[in-house]
Amino acid sequence: MRDRLLIIFAGGVVGLLAVILVLQGNPANMGFCIACFIRDISGGLGLHRAGVVQYLRPEIMGLVIGSFITALFVREFKSTGGSSPVMRFTLGMLMMAGALIFLGCPLRMVLRLAGGDWNALVALPGYVLGVWFGTLFLRRNFTLGRSHEQSAVSGYSGPFLAVVILILLIIAPAFIFFSEEGPGSMSAPLALTLGAGLLVGILAQRTRLCTMGAIRDIILFKDFHLFYGFVAIFIVALFGNLFTGQFTPGLEGQPVAHVDAVWNFLGMTVVGLAAVLAGGCPMRQLILTGEGQGDALITVFGMGAGAAFMHNFGLAGSPAGVSPAGQWIVIISLGLLAVIGIGNIKMHAASKKKNHVKAS
Repeated sequence: MRDRLLIIFAGGVVGLLAVILVLQGNPANMGFCIACFIRDISGGLGLHRAGVVQYLRPEIMGLVIGSFITALFVREFKSTGGSSPVMRFTLGMLMMAGALIFLGCPLRMVLRLAGGDWNALVALPGYVLGVWFGTLFLRRNFTLGRSHEQSAVSGYSGPFLAVVILILLIIAPAFIFFSEEGPGSMSAPLALTLGAGLLVGILAQRTRLCTMGAIRDIILFKDFHLFYGFVAIFIVALFGNLFTGQFTPGLEGQPVAHVDAVWNFLGMTVVGLAAVLAGGCPMRQLILTGEGQGDALITVFGMGAGAAFMHNFGLAGSPAGVSPAGQWIVIISLGLLAVIGIGNIKMHAASKKKNHVKAS
């Protein structure tokens, strides 16, 4: 019961903070969007040239630092890595590709729904379908290989980079880009955004909050524990939006959204499947990074590279919809994810057979 109340509390805090951040300046229905914010950081560092989405979002650094401090305090920080880094980087890119077709990560999907954006109603079953497909691979012993203990320096890399990017935000050197218009120019005050990130990082580290995990655990184990946090985010954000007048139901004219239903659905299918194969949704990858897991950091790097790729080549969705090239990216992404899933099942099966022969 205590664990259930804790994850409900954590989800409620995320939902409440999302509403407050929007009231204080963050883009509408985007109090927290891990994919969008990593995309903005990628642009702020000059990795892509989309001028309307460039800003070093403190929420992201706060999530990593909050998780890091908490993991140290409860002695859960452990430096590990080395589990198929190329695969994990690729999964991060594909996860970001799907998110930028839909225009939001799974967390923003829930927040968009709580804000009355019915386009998210189409994306939600797509996300569930993607997670379901992922569990098919898990049932067949999908694995990216075992992580190994590494030097402490490796585990500190993620939190260190978070601190460096935060310092760059504060001192604002000439080589850092800041949007003057569009979503990248909208942000709540630094103290609030950083504080919100730190608090959510602490709570997510203690509760293992993960949107993908919530659906995966129901499918595989009939375990609803993480799902309570998922629901709490939605309920608190919904009532917060209703109370503050930010609930605007409809399909057309939603902030940073489009009405291409097929691609909203399939974009989130890509995200769900990639998240299962990578072992966590975008937010969970940041929390694991703070805990010292180099594999998660590689996945986050992949997400940043994926954002640069999508925007530099004009593949990301926009309020006008999804371009034909962006649609092809979704199809290619699904194909690549299938190859990664099937290929790693075969590798695992072959390894078991080889070990059995040796034992004989």
